[in-house]
Amino acid sequence: MKTLKLKNKFQTNATLIANDFIDDYMIQANGEFVKVYLFLLRHLDDPCQTLTLPMIADCLNNTEKDILRAFRYWESVGLLRLEKDAEGRISGLELNKAPVPALSVSTPSLTVENDAPPQKASPKKAIPLDSLRAQKELKSLLFVAEQYLGKTLTKTDVDAITYFYNELGMSASLIEYLIESCVENNHKSIRYIQKVAISWAESGITTVDEAKAQSISYNKNCYTILNAFGIRNRSVADFELAYIRKWTEEFCFDLDIIVEAINRTIAATHQPSFEYADSILQKWKDKQVRTLQDVATLDVAFQKEANTKRAAFYPKTAAKNLNNFERRTYDMDSLEERLLNSN
Repeated sequence: MKTLKLKNKFQTNATLIANDFIDDYMIQANGEFVKVYLFLLRHLDDPCQTLTLPMIADCLNNTEKDILRAFRYWESVGLLRLEKDAEGRISGLELNKAPVPALSVSTPSLTVENDAPPQKASPKKAIPLDSLRAQKELKSLLFVAEQYLGKTLTKTDVDAITYFYNELGMSASLIEYLIESCVENNHKSIRYIQKVAISWAESGITTVDEAKAQSISYNKNCYTILNAFGIRNRSVADFELAYIRKWTEEFCFDLDIIVEAINRTIAATHQPSFEYADSILQKWKDKQVRTLQDVATLDVAFQKEANTKRAAFYPKTAAKNLNNFERRTYDMDSLEERLLNSN
């Protein structure tokens, strides 16, 4: 039989993704985090590739803070290692070999030029991870976590808790309170718990007392806002919490401003609508509203403008003089006589 000669005109231009990533990591991750990870995989093929945070953010239509958050997430689950300089700036990224076999070859790490201000460095680790004390505390934490979550921990769960302890520098007591408080609020997802942990770290919370103080403030905000919407006897949903944090942390509105927007929402829609209330608060933020007096001032200006437009659309007609006509006099006796004679 004659030997067949194969000619390959197909040039590979693809990024390989391990099934382990899809099966074990992608499902648990935020969609935006997945986009960042795939973007990094795409650029690993070019050993001379240099990226910057603004470049990645622009390509993915995200903020630099979102990109950094994604970096921290993938580092927490063990798929990424951040390299930092002496000032705490990110100087490089290294994607770990496991669990992606396709990357197990000696692929150069990406160099990232960080134009953003230096990030607040993680707290110093007083206890080495391989020390007996650390091992004992971690073992105890994993046992406690299983009791609270009511399940056998997965590798992702273990990696996340280790990340809280080793990278975020959280004490064992703080991590235990973190898991306890999340479970008490009906949030057993390790992804949700990790979001709270990162939020605490970014806020500088290092003790249980500080975490409790923030929790009290958080619970007050959620209760007040849900109650204003007429929502009772249930915990806040994730999308609702996103709006509440946006209004209180990003917009920095006091509760009285938020409640006023909610009251107007209910009056206009006759039902709870976080989207409608957000549109009101967004306009107030753009107008630099800080107090209820500012809201009242805007209302007056709005009403004045509306009256001006109404007057221009419906011009007033000149008043007619109803007396401007020739008056007539009648002789009633003469009219009666003429009427009788006609008959």
